[in-house]
Amino acid sequence: MAKQPALQATTQRLEHLLEISRNLTSTLDLPQLLQMIVDVAIELTQSEEVSILLHDPSTGELLFKAGPVYQRDPSIQVSVPLDSSVAGWIFSNARPMVIQDATTDLRIYRQVDRTLKFQTHSILGVPLIVKDEPIGVLEAVNKKEQGNYTEDDLSILETLAAQAAIAIVNARLLSDLQEANDDLRRLDRMKSDFIAIASHELRTPLGLILGHATFLKEQVPQKHEDQIEVIIRSAMRLKTIIEDLATIAHKDEGQSRVRRAPFSMSQLVEDVVHRFREVAEKKEIKFSYDIPSGDRLMVDGEREKIDVALANLVQNAITFTDPGGQVGIKGEGASGYVKVFVVDTGIGIPADAVEHVFDRFYQVESHLTRKHGGMGLGLSIAKTMVEMHNGQIWCESKEGTGSLFCFMLPIDELRASAAARVFTTG
Repeated sequence: MAKQPALQATTQRLEHLLEISRNLTSTLDLPQLLQMIVDVAIELTQSEEVSILLHDPSTGELLFKAGPVYQRDPSIQVSVPLDSSVAGWIFSNARPMVIQDATTDLRIYRQVDRTLKFQTHSILGVPLIVKDEPIGVLEAVNKKEQGNYTEDDLSILETLAAQAAIAIVNARLLSDLQEANDDLRRLDRMKSDFIAIASHELRTPLGLILGHATFLKEQVPQKHEDQIEVIIRSAMRLKTIIEDLATIAHKDEGQSRVRRAPFSMSQLVEDVVHRFREVAEKKEIKFSYDIPSGDRLMVDGEREKIDVALANLVQNAITFTDPGGQVGIKGEGASGYVKVFVVDTGIGIPADAVEHVFDRFYQVESHLTRKHGGMGLGLSIAKTMVEMHNGQIWCESKEGTGSLFCFMLPIDELRASAAARVFTTG
């Protein structure tokens, strides 16, 4: 009959442990999680105190992260050496240890007792292990009523330690992820601020350069016209870069809006082809287009923004296509959408870089070896312009063969709103 109460007590402890394990997996706040483990371990092992010590790779020691030291003053950093402490032995050997009478045991690291004005009478310690690697120690101190730690105590503490170790690692991973995301947001904000400030501050001096250069072109002798032309061309290139930066800044600040009006995509394709034909001819690139006869491919959107998107795709295709190659544009209707393809026989894009080509400032080539110039904003801006219309843009490419860029736009605002809901939920 004496076994029945003991069995009931063990069953209750196991049920309690099961309940706690569910709580551990749902708690990702590390300090709260550690304190929860300590409280549970004190209750289940009937100990005066329980501590969690985690290994610090930078010092090679074990640091108290929860328990009496941390409860009294979180600013107190108490460490335990691996080579002259019970916790250090447990960690180094990845094995539990029980000391029923610790009053004169030389293995006890007494500095902790002196710091806390505490006396250790008995210890039950188990390693915290994840994937066969110890990360710390869970240590119960002073069995209540001057009792001895039992096999049940050891079993309970080992089970709790196994669950706690996984929960601690998960909480650490989440904390690291949150910290990394915070850093990325700060960096992104800094980048956006720089873009906005740079695009604003460069406009005035650039305007003066262009204005004076244009004036001087009419005044200088003919033999100096070439030098003035170099200044004007370079300034115009800088103007394009500043406009790209301003476009990005306006999008980040929420200042860009789509001013919808019907326009013909067929006409836009023809206009872009006409604009870039001379550039393609100078590079000895065959430049062609294909639009449906008699179909204007009407789209309800902001023509200027889609013009920017298409022009950037064409500029990119011509830039990365060698002399003798081909660049083509194709437009077609597709069940409430208009599709535009820009195809080239250029150098192509490595498979691992295709998913990044629309990222800001991304360059497929190393900045040390690339020869084509540019800031890596053109494709990012094209993506921005298309997505502002609730459209989609993508790329297919094979290195050494060429690339295909395609964007798809809804033909009207009703279709655009429906597409926005699909893209948001999908």
